Amino acid sequence: MLIDTHTHLDDARYNDDREAVIARAREAGVEAFVSIGCDLTTSQAAAALADHYPFVYASVGVHPHEVKHIQDDWYDEFRRLAKSEKVVAYGEIGLDYHYNHSSPKEQRDRFREQIQVARELKLPVIIHTREAREDTVAILREEKASDVGGVFHCFSGDAWLAEEALDLGFHLSFSGILTFQNATALREIAKKTPLDRLLIETDCPYLTPVPYRGKRNEPAYVSQVAKQLAAIHPEFSLEEIQRRTTENAKQLFKIA
Repeated sequence: MLIDTHTHLDDARYNDDREAVIARAREAGVEAFVSIGCDLTTSQAAAALADHYPFVYASVGVHPHEVKHIQDDWYDEFRRLAKSEKVVAYGEIGLDYHYNHSSPKEQRDRFREQIQVARELKLPVIIHTREAREDTVAILREEKASDVGGVFHCFSGDAWLAEEALDLGFHLSFSGILTFQNATALREIAKKTPLDRLLIETDCPYLTPVPYRGKRNEPAYVSQVAKQLAAIHPEFSLEEIQRRTTENAKQLFKIA
């Protein structure tokens, strides 16, 4: 069995066939999904999906692109949503200096605030970081994010960032990027990541893995990430990779 630890199941690209997408994933052995919040609306949608399906869980939070839109009442709504046992994480949050849809200073300020809310709620954090590795690690340390732990989602950083993340006690989650031809360095990082810190995800509908490149991504394809990890770790069978990544996800997100 598999757990897709990072999906955007509420995305409009699934509006015409969401039930079929979920059914295909279940047939492919996906035991559970975490649907991710990126702002108030998507956090509410993720929580609603988690309420509807027994095998779907949710996170709440505001993506660094969207933090400029945070209103005074958003954190109170996240606190309300987090009362549900199906809300298992806070995120995705972090820093993204590639696009700067929100200003870097606003991103840093809101990142700190959201780590503080996550610690208050005792929820692990789901980290998005792009071209901001030093600031991301510094803020995580300063705000004591290790108290709740979490995951660097869709990990695509370098060896330095991987080492820092692991030193913080965080997990690394690998996506379909791991299957890309030009991801040699990333595969080497995945090879060196301890088995008890590995998670897998699709980040669907984005980042479709080989051999489905060019198609809309969906949770069933998380199996391709597991297969790539098994190829990277020949000392472990595919079944062992599936079992351990599933155990890791259940432990981090407190999924029964």
